[in-house]
Amino acid sequence: MSPTVEDSISLPAPVLAAYSYCETVTGSEARNFAYGIRLLPVAERRAMSALYAFSRRVDDIGDGTLAPEVKADRLGATRDILDRIRDGKVDEDDTDPVAVALADASRRFPIPLGGLDELIDGVLMDVKGVTYETWDDLKLYCRCVAGAIGRLSLGIFGPAPSAPQTEKAAEYADTLGLALQLTNILRDVREDAGNGRTYLPADDLAKFGCSDGFDGPHPPAGSDFPGLVHFEVRRARALFAEGYRLLPMLDRRSGACVAAMAGIYRRLLDRIERDPLAVLRGRVSLPGHEKAYVAVRGLSGFDARQIGRQAGRRRA
Repeated sequence: MSPTVEDSISLPAPVLAAYSYCETVTGSEARNFAYGIRLLPVAERRAMSALYAFSRRVDDIGDGTLAPEVKADRLGATRDILDRIRDGKVDEDDTDPVAVALADASRRFPIPLGGLDELIDGVLMDVKGVTYETWDDLKLYCRCVAGAIGRLSLGIFGPAPSAPQTEKAAEYADTLGLALQLTNILRDVREDAGNGRTYLPADDLAKFGCSDGFDGPHPPAGSDFPGLVHFEVRRARALFAEGYRLLPMLDRRSGACVAAMAGIYRRLLDRIERDPLAVLRGRVSLPGHEKAYVAVRGLSGFDARQIGRQAGRRRA
């Protein structure tokens, strides 16, 4: 009997239905992450889908059109659901399928649910309109909304038992989350500006003459917008280089998942670097066939082997 069938039989019907709902949400909404999640074994894939569906709910509240005070109330109610999960008070017949799935996942895997509190804290920063003077300020936000997701995911993946230096795995997962989030910020700079949000640090914007913001398809007059983008791209690349050291610590399929998700964002970063002004003209994305290629490359283990060899040379 296949692992998928065995695992499905062992789950109560309401829990299986809850996971199915979360997988549907992930497949329809996680345009980039879904390519990596599909590479996981069934139990890990379901747990990641539950984690994504809960995180998506938090993000949707922050990105919605409700008044700030209503958003804050809804985020508080979402935190209450997280408390119920943490306290083991979500039954399999609960009416919230995301809560049911995440509760089951947290019983099966050592998921550090406090990372979801950090995500809620980060989205509350959006609701309050927090801006960031320096990279150190922005890092705090990125660690809440993305680094925490990396650490939560590691609770599902877990480093391989035989991997060296696994005590640094959480640090690398956190750093990889920062790399992905900074790439997101660059990609969405105009969309965020249209929603009244500025994430790039104020001192970086001032350095390149971009303090007036981005309200159209052209950069501020007299600015060095390409210089700003290339500066942030170099920062993101350094974060990727550090965070990718996680890959050799993971088993083959978990490493493939992470390599696929991160690889898609690295290719987005390449496109942004080649044409910085593209982020002001519209949303930069990869076609489906290119995402599929990155997923296959991750499944081959090429990236993990390459990084493992580099790490070995550094230790030597």
